Amino acid sequence: MAYTYDDQNIFAKILRGEIPNTTVLETDHSLAFRDIQAQAPEHVLVIPKGPYVTYDHFANTASDAEIVDYTRAIGKICDMLGVSADDGAGYRMISNAGEHGVQEVPHLHVHILAGRNIGRMIARAAD
Repeated sequence: MAYTYDDQNIFAKILRGEIPNTTVLETDHSLAFRDIQAQAPEHVLVIPKGPYVTYDHFANTASDAEIVDYTRAIGKICDMLGVSADDGAGYRMISNAGEHGVQEVPHLHVHILAGRNIGRMIARAAD
């Protein structure tokens, strides 16, 4: 599968400093920032700094260092927000991919939502 990365997407512009953000955490390979259209009391986006479109693209082509950094950044964010399952009330992590996943920005990102009951993930489809 060929992934086409659009370097003009909003997250690429944020990474280049063209659009401001409220940074929560920055590492060598990842950036986490508050969502400007928060859907929960805590709503943080975590993106890799590399040009990856979806999680499968990232998982199949990113370096080991990028994968470890990104995964650890997500864990750190959950700890920083006080929502990890060990000492918090939990969270939802969402990553949309492609047309059927309703991905709006063609740059891998996960949403970490917490601070209230998020509700069921999806409604059951009618049979």
